[in-house]
Amino acid sequence: MESSIACSLTYSDRLNLFVLRPLLALSFVILFLVFGWCLAWKLLLVHVPLVQEIFGLRKKHHLPKPLTRHRFSRFYNTLSLDSNINSNVSAS
Repeated sequence: MESSIACSLTYSDRLNLFVLRPLLALSFVILFLVFGWCLAWKLLLVHVPLVQEIFGLRKKHHLPKPLTRHRFSRFYNTLSLDSNINSNVSAS
């Protein structure tokens, strides 16, 4: 009885059973894993500092430049102070 059931499968049934179904199952699993990875990447992994450092995603923080950072600014500040002092002395 079993041999009659096994022989009753046609070529298209065997193709479906042994080729198409495993390929569809495998592609579904791979698609599920890729979708899960993309979702985890967008929501979680981008915010982890170690992952940011590995993939070069860390944004470099730029500190604001101080107002008196160079000698030119000090030079012009002393000129304005000298002119203020001279104008105060001459006005008196």
